[in-house]
Amino acid sequence: MNLQAPEPASSNRLYVTLAAASGVVVLLILAAILVGRGTGNKDSSGQPTALPFGAAEQAYAAQIHFSSLRLTQASNMLNQEFTYVVGTVSNSGNRSVRAIEVTVEFHDLINQLVLRDTVPVFPPGTPPLSPSHERDFQLTFEHVPAGWNHQPPSIRITGLDLQ
Repeated sequence: MNLQAPEPASSNRLYVTLAAASGVVVLLILAAILVGRGTGNKDSSGQPTALPFGAAEQAYAAQIHFSSLRLTQASNMLNQEFTYVVGTVSNSGNRSVRAIEVTVEFHDLINQLVLRDTVPVFPPGTPPLSPSHERDFQLTFEHVPAGWNHQPPSIRITGLDLQ
């Protein structure tokens, strides 16, 4: 007769704890992905919609100014590199601005374009930027190519939602 000794209960608890912790991490990652996909303006097909940029918005864009641009970089625990563009946006016009969309361009040492991305300046639900006011902002980029010149990128307004 071949009898084996049962595994200690503490070993079983360790496996259950590790499995539960792994499940929580997977759920958190999935929730972050779903929340990230749910932000922004969408049309009826679920595709992101661009902010308007007709003649009135193009004329008003001259009243929006970006200043005090700074760059920072950070890595998370998964060793992913993030680049942040931080600055101040001001509205010198006479209308409130509900939303601003910009095209940001990063360049390399010989001024060739290495990354172009269109992003909102403010998260959804942010109060409008009133006339003669300014507000700090932060833009986050996950994949800036290694060859960029580490200078602030160019920022061009490509959409405005005016009140």
